[in-house]
Amino acid sequence: MSSPSTGLDRLPAARDRLTQGMGDGLHTGAQLYVSLRGAPVCDGAVGEAAPGVPVRPDTVFRWLSAGKPVAAVAVAQLAAKGLVGYDRPVAEYVPEFEQNGKRAVTLRHVLTHTGGFRSAEPSATLPTWEERVAGTCAAHIEERWVPGERAGYHPNSGWVMLGEVVRRVTGVPFDVFARNHVFLPLGMEDSWAVATPDLPQRYGSRWGELHSMEGGQSAVHPAYSTHASLNVLRPGSTLRGPARDLGLFYEALLTGMNAFPVSEALGGPGRVASGALSPASATEITSRQRTGMLDETFNHVMDWGLGVIIDSKQYGPGVPYGFGQHASPRTFGHGGSQSSLGFADPEHGLVVAAIFNGLPGEARHDRRVKRVTAAIYEDLGLALS
Repeated sequence: MSSPSTGLDRLPAARDRLTQGMGDGLHTGAQLYVSLRGAPVCDGAVGEAAPGVPVRPDTVFRWLSAGKPVAAVAVAQLAAKGLVGYDRPVAEYVPEFEQNGKRAVTLRHVLTHTGGFRSAEPSATLPTWEERVAGTCAAHIEERWVPGERAGYHPNSGWVMLGEVVRRVTGVPFDVFARNHVFLPLGMEDSWAVATPDLPQRYGSRWGELHSMEGGQSAVHPAYSTHASLNVLRPGSTLRGPARDLGLFYEALLTGMNAFPVSEALGGPGRVASGALSPASATEITSRQRTGMLDETFNHVMDWGLGVIIDSKQYGPGVPYGFGQHASPRTFGHGGSQSSLGFADPEHGLVVAAIFNGLPGEARHDRRVKRVTAAIYEDLGLALS
């Protein structure tokens, strides 16, 4: 069954590779949003979200780790107002975090994955946000880890602490802050940080699930299904929306405009005054802050900004969650586990957001992303010679 699409015909090679991925059993449907120098090129979809239900450009999918940069922007808004400092200890805002050797861990360490508390990955089955925070605070720093001197991707723990910093400083839960101060100001109307029980019913057939594609067979992924994730907030993995919304987020970071208004927070201590994330703040997030360090989680040298991956293919093949062979060295973004990718390439003025509803395994997903991103550059005449 074909699905409605807008603009995919302008990217014929990319469209064909999305379709080929369905035939290869990698996904049953996908979304692609592309803009060039601020002008939308593609806001399209292919395939099915469920049998007989087409994926639409406005279908709402979970982004997994592709949503991590939203928390980075939330913290940057507070930093721009002088309410937090990147080089201040996390424990200055969440005092109980300092226990078990973590006193020296700063916000910059968290955002660059150099904090050394990867083992503090709280279970998604913990029933409350407070217990999730307490579990992270109680974790020990890794043996022989000096914050800032070693690097290793923290899939969840660091982003739990960023969300709690936002809550402690503003008095507003992270999901409410993200909705009011990131999503809505950017026109990301269908983006959410947590799946509340009303959302699946509200969206109906526009509510998409991620699928396990083991053996080429599609089944709703048990860990990422709506039922498993209702009311579970994890700032590093439960954000969701259409690819179009993720693209709008990267367009704002790319332009460096005053695109993230910080209006009055909803009561509580540390009320945030009106203002905006400055171009300088956006540049700081998206420029190299960690360079040439071996990532001990991915076992590859990778460069990072503040919460975003910076193109790292100069360190050799096999860079995890990269942006493809044609991306410029200044390209920044983030991928979501086996399923999604958002990035901006400043040298070309290019923004790409892609969501695949199938999780086919890391290796197959990596090949899928490389094929699709290469095709986008080639379709637009941006491929490196």
